[in-house]
Amino acid sequence: MQAQDFAGALWSVGLRTGATRDQVVAAHEGGAFVRSWPMRGTLHLIASEDLPWMLDLTGARTIASAAGRHRQLSLGPADFARSERIARRELAGATRTRAQLLAAFDADGLSTAGQRGAHLLGRLAHSGVAALTGKDRWALLEPIVGTPPRLDHDVALRRLALRYLHAHGPATAADLAWWAGITLTDARAGIDAARDELEPLGLDGVAYWMRPGLEPAAPAVHLLPGFDEFLLGYTDRSAPLAGAPLESVVPGSNGMFLSTIVVNGEVAGTWRRAAKGPPGVVPAPYRALTASQQQGLDRAARRYVRFLG
Repeated sequence: MQAQDFAGALWSVGLRTGATRDQVVAAHEGGAFVRSWPMRGTLHLIASEDLPWMLDLTGARTIASAAGRHRQLSLGPADFARSERIARRELAGATRTRAQLLAAFDADGLSTAGQRGAHLLGRLAHSGVAALTGKDRWALLEPIVGTPPRLDHDVALRRLALRYLHAHGPATAADLAWWAGITLTDARAGIDAARDELEPLGLDGVAYWMRPGLEPAAPAVHLLPGFDEFLLGYTDRSAPLAGAPLESVVPGSNGMFLSTIVVNGEVAGTWRRAAKGPPGVVPAPYRALTASQQQGLDRAARRYVRFLG
């Protein structure tokens, strides 16, 4: 799932697992899952054992898309090889912060001026050398995952389709292609290979796919973080927005998504964590909630406070 906002990503995990924030952080720092940029150049939380085969599908495409910017920054193969040697030395049996790694590059004569440092770290992630195991803790990936067998391209596409559609379905091949940063041809191939574990749904001439046997969800109120997959995991977000403009959750279209109140599958307002006093929630519903919806909101708020510990 997307993880541009670290605190929000932890809450996304807590919502789906029932774990507390401390438990999610401990699992992250213990290597159960990592943060990296396997898709669209966007930070995601990824189960550690899944990252190598996902990078096999997406890494080369991501690296190629940055080639022009690398030329502008005068970064070439020798620079990336050098940064990998330094990183492997610095991360051997240890973790380092972003600042510590960049300082090590500079101390070795490898300039990180401008955006060079960010692209050097990005290449370490895209090539599967290192990943984040905390808010700002870089670690070598191989000691975490070992040397997993490489998947055949078609097998990996099938697995990716199942991972996405079992979690996000009903969704389309276009949704999968956009979300994973793969071609539409590859997305369709993955879905075709996974048809035995997917259920189709046709709507207005569009083919959707999902995990078999899904039933309509019971009425519920959820407090979702701003970058949760419920809203961001699709190319078309009109259904959960239920007629509200996207700007209602992305003010000024600046790419920063507000946390949302979701009532029975539809965005019904926004919320934020209380800035002062004990942990709490400050809701901003678009319209007055019914008594039962307000009770659901109160339960969701208590759940969030329990998550915080």
